[in-house]
Amino acid sequence: MIQEFRLPDLGEGLADAEIVQWLVAPGDTVTLNQTLAEVETAKAVVELPSPYDGTVTTLHAEAGETVDVGAPLIAFDVAGEDPAGPAPTGEAAADATETEVVEEKTPPNLVGYGAAPSSKARPARRARRAGAAAPAADTAVLEAAPHDVLPEAPASVRVGERPRSTPPVRAYAKRLGVDIVLVAAEVGDRVITRDDIDAYAERVGGVTEAPAAAPVVASVFVDVQERETRIPIRGVRKHTAAAMVQSAFTAPHVTTFHTVDVTATMDLLARLRTDRSLSEHRIGPLVVVAKAVCLALSRTPGLNSRWDEAAGEIVQPHYVDLGIAAATERGLIVPNIRDAERMTLSQLADSIAALTQTARSGKTSPADLAGGTFSITNIGVFGIDAGTPILPPGQSGILAVGAVRRMPWEHRGEIALRQVMTLSLSFDHRIVDGAEGARFVKDVADILEEPGRAMLMG
Repeated sequence: MIQEFRLPDLGEGLADAEIVQWLVAPGDTVTLNQTLAEVETAKAVVELPSPYDGTVTTLHAEAGETVDVGAPLIAFDVAGEDPAGPAPTGEAAADATETEVVEEKTPPNLVGYGAAPSSKARPARRARRAGAAAPAADTAVLEAAPHDVLPEAPASVRVGERPRSTPPVRAYAKRLGVDIVLVAAEVGDRVITRDDIDAYAERVGGVTEAPAAAPVVASVFVDVQERETRIPIRGVRKHTAAAMVQSAFTAPHVTTFHTVDVTATMDLLARLRTDRSLSEHRIGPLVVVAKAVCLALSRTPGLNSRWDEAAGEIVQPHYVDLGIAAATERGLIVPNIRDAERMTLSQLADSIAALTQTARSGKTSPADLAGGTFSITNIGVFGIDAGTPILPPGQSGILAVGAVRRMPWEHRGEIALRQVMTLSLSFDHRIVDGAEGARFVKDVADILEEPGRAMLMG
C-alpha cells in the first residue's frame, strides 16, 4: 500500500523548508524513525524521521528545493492490505488490530513522531534493513570509495548505519574527498568531528579524489564571462534579513560606547585556568561579560524588557534569557541561555560552549532561538573594537563586546600598558533613556575593571 508523507509543521508556524539533503533514495528499505532527510527552515536544520516501515518509492522534491508545509515530500510502499480489501481473519486480524492500536498511539505529527520507546532509556540507533536492492547499492558505494584499503569496522559500528556527523562536517569531508564511512569505521560509534576528518586525511595522504573535488571549488567562478553571481535569499539569511529590517524600522536605536580597563579580569581568568577544579570549564572574557550583564540587568531592568505595541504595555520579565550571537556557515543566529541570571560562572561557561557548538553544527532548535530578553554579540573574536549592533526583534538591549588589546593607559597616575576592551550598547529609546543605558554600561564596566565588585551587586 502506498503511503505519502507530507512536510509537517516544524514549529512556530514556519510555512516552508528547504531540502538540505536526502539520506534515502527510491528503492531503499527504511524503518520507523530512521532519518529520511535534513531540511532547513528559516531558523534551524532539522532531521525528519520516517513515520513508516517500508520501501521508498518516490521523492517529491530534490535537494535544494523549497517545500511548503503540507506538500507531499516522500512516498512509501508499506506492507499490508489495502483498506478497501477483504477483512483479515484469525491471526491476521489480531496483527491488524495490534497495528491499528500502535498507529492510534503514534500519529505522525511534529518532528519526533513515531513509536513510543518501550523504556525510559535512550533509544538505540537502528541500522537500515538490508532489502533486495540494498546490498547492490552498498557494494557500489564501497567499490567507488577513493581508498585502496578498507579498514575493518570495529564491533561497535553496525554495518548499514549512517555515520553520525553534522551537515558542515559531512560537507567538509566531501570537499576533502574523504569517505566518511571509512572514518566512522576507525573512530567507532560516536559523532564524527572535523578533527577526525583531518586526522584521517593526513594519515591516508590527503585528498585522494582531487578531480571530483575540483568542480566544487570552481563552481564559484563557473564562467569567466559571467561578471556576477546570484545567490537565492532563503533559510537563515532570509529570516535574519527580515528580522533586522523589522527591528531597524520599528525600534529607535541608540548606541553608546565605553572603553574599559579589563586587566584585573584577564588576571583573574589566568588564575582560574590554573585551577584544576575548573579545568573542564572554558571560562573566558565572554563568560565574565555574560555574568556582569546578568548582574547589571538587575539594576537596570528596562534593558531586559520588551515593547508590546498591541497591549500598549512594557513587559518586564523577572528572568534573563540571554542571547549569544553565533556566526555559522548558514548565517548569524542568536540562541538563548534560559534563566542565565541563576547560573554560576562555570555553568555559564558550559552553557555558552554547548550553545556555540550546537549552533555551528546547524542543530539549534527553533525553540532555542525564540524568546530572548537581552543579547550579547562578541565582535572581538574578529579583531573588531566596536560597532553599532541592531536589536533582535522583541528585545530592548544588545551589547557588543570588542577585542581585548594591550594599550598605553592611565593607571594610578602613570602611563602603563594595560588590557582594554570597548563595550557598545544599542538600546530601544522607547523603553530605555540615555541615563539608564549609561548606568548599565558603567555597571558592566565596573565589574570588568574590578571583578570583586560583583559581590556588591544583586
